[in-house]
Amino acid sequence: MNHYLAYLYRLQHIERWSLMRNTTSENVAEHSFHVALLAHSLCTISREIFGRDVNPDEIVAYALFHDATEVFTGDIPTPVKHHNPRILENFREIEDLAAERLLSTVPPALRHVYTPLIGSKPANPELAKLLKAADLLDAYLKCISETSAGNREFATARRQTEEKLRKLDLPEVEWFLMNLAPSFERTIDELTED
Repeated sequence: MNHYLAYLYRLQHIERWSLMRNTTSENVAEHSFHVALLAHSLCTISREIFGRDVNPDEIVAYALFHDATEVFTGDIPTPVKHHNPRILENFREIEDLAAERLLSTVPPALRHVYTPLIGSKPANPELAKLLKAADLLDAYLKCISETSAGNREFATARRQTEEKLRKLDLPEVEWFLMNLAPSFERTIDELTED
C-alpha cells in the first residue's frame, strides 16, 4: 500500500503559529494552499508586469508540497528553528529524513514526479526566490489579518516579516505590497463597497 496522499491529507491537523495567541487558527494544509495562490500570483506579476520568463503553473506544484515534510516533523516555529545555526542545521537534517520517509510512501512508478517536489526547492533560482517570497508573504498576510482583528500578539511578527520581504528586493513583492496587500486590512463590508 502507498500512503503518501493519506499522509498529505493529515497536514490539516498540523497547527501553525503555535507560540502565538491566534484569533483564527491556521493549519499547514491551509498555509500550503495560500502559498500556492501567492506563488502563482507573484509569478504571474513577474511574467505579465515585469516581462520575466517564468511559469506560474510550475511554481504552484512546488508551493503545494513546500511544507509536506511537516506531516512528520510538525511545524517548528521560526524563533525555535532559527535560534542558532546548530538547531537550524539539525532541523534541515530532520527535514531531509522526513522527505525520504514521505517519498518512500509514493508508488514507485510515480516517485520520480514527486522527488523534486518533496523536500526540495525549484532548480530555477528565480522560481526559488519567488516561492520563498510567497511563503513569507503568507506569514505577512496572516499578521495583517491578526493585527486588523486587534491582536497585538502579531505586531512584531508583522514588522519583522515585512522587513524580510523587503530584503528579498523583488519588484514583484513590492508591486504586490502596494497593489494587493492593502485589501487584506479591510472588512468584508469594506471590500464590497469598492
